[in-house]
Amino acid sequence: MNNPKIFESNYKKLGFKVLSPDSMEEINGDYYKPYIKVLYLPEDYAVTIDFKRYKTRTPSLFFINSNQYLQIEKEGKEPGYFMYYNRDFYCVQIHDAEVACDGLLFNNIFEMPMTALPDKEVFFVEGIFNQIQEEFDTPDASQEEMIRTYLKQLIIKATRIWKVQQLGILNTEPSREMDFFRDFSRLVEIHFRTKHTVADYADILGVAPKTLSNKFNRLELTQPNDIIKDRIILEAKRLLGYSSLSVKEIAYQLGYEDPAYFNRLFTNKVGDTPSNFKKKYLQGKNVQLE
Repeated sequence: MNNPKIFESNYKKLGFKVLSPDSMEEINGDYYKPYIKVLYLPEDYAVTIDFKRYKTRTPSLFFINSNQYLQIEKEGKEPGYFMYYNRDFYCVQIHDAEVACDGLLFNNIFEMPMTALPDKEVFFVEGIFNQIQEEFDTPDASQEEMIRTYLKQLIIKATRIWKVQQLGILNTEPSREMDFFRDFSRLVEIHFRTKHTVADYADILGVAPKTLSNKFNRLELTQPNDIIKDRIILEAKRLLGYSSLSVKEIAYQLGYEDPAYFNRLFTNKVGDTPSNFKKKYLQGKNVQLE
């Protein structure tokens, strides 16, 4: 049952695993980093995604993009599922943007990869994973399309649940307002290395900077400037923790010609200098490995 199951054809690839101590160690390695990943974890698992730790108190789904970092730290009593795939296998067109491979679950201003499942939805989600597993056990000519259909059902269902859990008052907003916040989030993801100010994004969106800020103020959301800076800091943490670049090189890569300014920004946001953060993070990793 723990044998890996893989579909691969014409650059398209999707794999499926039942979690075990051996597979957890493999998943925590480097091989799966380039893939989009979906985790189904029953209660009492612990995972770290991009320096934030999550514990499952109820069965939960995690949607992890290819630029995020995942560590499964603690296994629960019940088996979980791990699915990974590339964009060639599944990345729907723009008219399905909300459930695309960079849709709400994978790219949102809340930086929340977790969807806790209500009791009534657990049976549905477990059923989808069981169906996917059966497709691998009894493959036929329509296997690829069936697996893709189940994957899309899973993403649609999780997106609906996530929106109820995370968006609050935003769910009552007109769709054009929702689209506006999604566009802002998407633009930050694309341009955070080169565009650092609210005015930069207001210009692309065709509104005044004050109008952009007021939209977030009205709904008591995190301010656009903080969202931009938080995304820059997250990338800085990734590069400090997982690359051999110096602090100065990271500053340049994130669009700061003055490394001292970048140092101050990072320290103000994180409460530690970039070099201290790197040292502490690497020490923590070494402790976990021993």
